[in-house]
Amino acid sequence: MRYLILSDIHSNDEALAAVLARARGKRCDRVVVLGDFVGYGANPNDVIARLARLRKPKIWIRGNHDKVVAGLDPGDLFNPVALEAARWTGENLTDRSSKFLQALPRGPLAVEEDFAICHGSPRDEDAYIFSDRDALANFRTFDVPVCFFGHSHIPSIFTLEEHGIRVEIVKGDGVRLHIESGRRYLINPGSIGQPRDRNPAASFAIYDSGRREVRFERVPYDVERAREKIRAAGLPGLLGDRLLVGA
Repeated sequence: MRYLILSDIHSNDEALAAVLARARGKRCDRVVVLGDFVGYGANPNDVIARLARLRKPKIWIRGNHDKVVAGLDPGDLFNPVALEAARWTGENLTDRSSKFLQALPRGPLAVEEDFAICHGSPRDEDAYIFSDRDALANFRTFDVPVCFFGHSHIPSIFTLEEHGIRVEIVKGDGVRLHIESGRRYLINPGSIGQPRDRNPAASFAIYDSGRREVRFERVPYDVERAREKIRAAGLPGLLGDRLLVGA
């Protein structure tokens, strides 16, 4: 089974369109979204509609921005810019989009016997995994060999090995990871709509569970157009400016 793994789209329709165009030739069987469909960007309804139109079977979970926008969380932990964007998004959602966000399931969620997904971490959907200590705390609470997560917007791999945890930041397009027996993995495909690893190209992954291989990919898109839409919508300019540098 080949899975298209998407995360942290954040209402960036230009980035999502570019990723799906690249993915058309990848022969994926299912689409997996790790949450944060909305927030920050100017096209929440377009992003949700574009994903809903995909003919492949879809598996998705909610992110922290999805919860706040849907009214399921007050957003007390959001910074002022993120909260302003969430409120704008909530005010501009269609009824269909709002119902979609409210119905998203909570992670972690099992996809296959040895493959699960979550937004922030398996322990806490809102918590970040940045370090080996973060990863270790999560490895101690679940035993699934492969878990994909989002939230940090940084393509990365945390591998539990015999003598410790290997931490890798994934750089570049076409990087491959072979899933080895006897090891466990926490894998972040990076962000489509707001990368934060100093690379503005949209980031995603393809997981082939039969071949036990993950391929990380980067796709350039019309960042200027996405930025201009943010400004035209009256959203904080910072949210568009940071797209230019992947921060």
